[in-house]
Amino acid sequence: MDDIDLQILELLKSNGRMTSSEISKIVHLSVPSITERIRKLENNGVIDQFTVKLNRKAIGQTLLVYIFVQLHGSVETQHFRTTIIQSPLVLECHHISGEYDYLLKVGLPDLSVLEGFITHTLKANHDIVRSNTVFILSTLKEE
Repeated sequence: MDDIDLQILELLKSNGRMTSSEISKIVHLSVPSITERIRKLENNGVIDQFTVKLNRKAIGQTLLVYIFVQLHGSVETQHFRTTIIQSPLVLECHHISGEYDYLLKVGLPDLSVLEGFITHTLKANHDIVRSNTVFILSTLKEE
């Protein structure tokens, strides 16, 4: 990757719908050159996918929390992984190091849904030793 590839990536990160024609005007390369560079970035796995970033508040997810989860033993791991990634409330799930096993990013409409998620999705279905919920007050940067 060179500086032009990095510039193309930054432009696509800011607007994934930007056309090759629009990018070519900014980076001063021909449209076919831009198209070929984007294709190579995709083929090399640098660009994983093009997606849409949703406004969580507009779709009713006004509450954003991170939940640290510690499971009781490794027997529970596969069941936890399988079920937690199926929840539409879970935006991200990370296997982490340290005293907890997983970090979940969860978007919810309100506290009652959070309570139900913790009670019925997490604690009732999994052998959880402990969890810790952190509320996001505001987001300064999110990519």
